[in-house]
Amino acid sequence: MATLHCNSLFLNKISHPIPRHSFNPLFSSAGFIPNLSTSISTTSTVFIPKISILACNASADNAPVSNFSVTDSYKLTYLEGNSWLWNVGGANILVDPILVGNLDFGIPWLYDASKKFLNNFQLSDLPEIDCLLITQSLDDHCHLKTLNPFSLKFPNTRVIATPNAKTLLDPLFRNVTYIGPGQSSEIETKDGSKIRIKATAGPVLGPPWQRPENGYLVTSPQVQLSLYYEPHCVYNPGFIEKERADIVITPVVKQLLPKFTLVSGQEDAVKLAKLLQAKFVVAMKNGDLDSKGPLASIIQSEGTIGSFKELLSKELPGVKVVEPTPGIPVEIPAN
Repeated sequence: MATLHCNSLFLNKISHPIPRHSFNPLFSSAGFIPNLSTSISTTSTVFIPKISILACNASADNAPVSNFSVTDSYKLTYLEGNSWLWNVGGANILVDPILVGNLDFGIPWLYDASKKFLNNFQLSDLPEIDCLLITQSLDDHCHLKTLNPFSLKFPNTRVIATPNAKTLLDPLFRNVTYIGPGQSSEIETKDGSKIRIKATAGPVLGPPWQRPENGYLVTSPQVQLSLYYEPHCVYNPGFIEKERADIVITPVVKQLLPKFTLVSGQEDAVKLAKLLQAKFVVAMKNGDLDSKGPLASIIQSEGTIGSFKELLSKELPGVKVVEPTPGIPVEIPAN
């Protein structure tokens, strides 16, 4: 029987004085090396952490020996809200970006939200993007304030998206692939290997006959690691019960309106991890924004990361919970 050994390795930090209140993530072609300024008493110090590496080794009696490539890994950088920057096998995938202006759904008097930590992050801070991945058609995923200037700078960027966003994306980008639940597409890396992206069924944002929005299963080039992402923790169990994902990125704290669940989590996130036989759950905090307006005042949270960990430990004690810090990449390699 295979035994999973998971260890968290945090490498040494280097510090030196810099001016206060600056945040400037730097991205190298080999990965992500962020500079994070933190004030301590009256002296400002920047901490430059190496990537947090979560090593996952599987061993089994009489198992064949495999040589995993060092490129077959995921580097996951949380950009707050629903936004992510993933490096998969050397390819940079930008997910549901909100990098220009606030999130207001076009009705700022009703709801207006800004990020808590990465307010100064700009499009110019991004590395070269190999693929833009869009899960849903609403503004908190398909953010036109960001996508308009992004498309002016990078109109030929490969885009993979839900068909529900077609009317929004077609005027902006020249190379868009729309896939619905059950359909797949591929991203070719610079070395010619392929990353497979398969759409899964997410929430239905409208009448029940409307096409659901997307979640995604992302498989690394050498098929040693797989990742599942759906930003509302809404899924069709029958659709994904035959799928597998080593890494599950999901909200774990519920966001509730009166008589309506905006974002699920808690026990639903545990069930999701169990269905996909996950080794890691990366807990996103997409409700943790500075928000204002009448709508923001009636949104309630239910549960905490602590209560989720307790639920998960009872059901799946071997699964590792990863709590990403915005702007700081976490690497999960195949070995």
